[in-house]
Amino acid sequence: MADSLDVDAVLLDIDGVLVTSWDALPGALEAVATLRAHGVAFKLITNTTTHTRSALAETMRRAGFDIVMDELVTAVSATASYLRAHHVGARVFVLSDGDPRADLTDVQLVDVDDADVVVLGGGCDDFSYDILNRVFRRLNGGAGFVAMHRNLYWRTRDGLQLDGGAFVAALEEASGVKPVICGKPSPAYFAAALGMLGVDASRAAMVGDDIANDVAGAQAAGLAGVLVRTGKFRPSDLERGRPDSVVASIADVPALLGLAG
Repeated sequence: MADSLDVDAVLLDIDGVLVTSWDALPGALEAVATLRAHGVAFKLITNTTTHTRSALAETMRRAGFDIVMDELVTAVSATASYLRAHHVGARVFVLSDGDPRADLTDVQLVDVDDADVVVLGGGCDDFSYDILNRVFRRLNGGAGFVAMHRNLYWRTRDGLQLDGGAFVAALEEASGVKPVICGKPSPAYFAAALGMLGVDASRAAMVGDDIANDVAGAQAAGLAGVLVRTGKFRPSDLERGRPDSVVASIADVPALLGLAG
């Protein structure tokens, strides 16, 4: 694992890296400020689906981060872009936490039984047996299958919590229909964020707490993958992947990049 990284841009996961339950993690505010002070290009690239981009920017500012909406790339906005490009005029059912409608303003949202396309996002209490069974039937009936991400779980202040990716995997297995993934670990998602920065993947690093979606996904897209030991990190993750670097927390990232405080 590298002792230092020579890159021009950094993609930062949010939940588990910068915040937990929307409270800033120790050293996170200072780390982001150091990146900005040294002119390191960065985007916050997240599979979080509880917030629209504008609401997420405001939530991050309340947590103390000097962040504007254009510095955020979300799985919801990536899903909206995919639907506009590939399912023009389709009737879409969305099952997710939060309210994604503000980022899906030109998408026709319908009940599951009328859907041409089914979209799954973050896990929540709405993922009942009844609704999942109806989704299963729509997939068997020919509906398209889209997932905002494949996260299996995330960490809150109360511990690990099951996420929507677990249900995506179950429906894929049961129906035999392979979903299109719009957020991490989709290579297109990383490419879109880097395109906004104007930086090649070989000159960028992804910092995350998810060994599969953040680190391995980024490495497959040509970026360096940095794993933090916060958030959903578990020691067994190091047996499931080979990060380019492992750090205790986001507070150690500036030093990893050779930046003074």
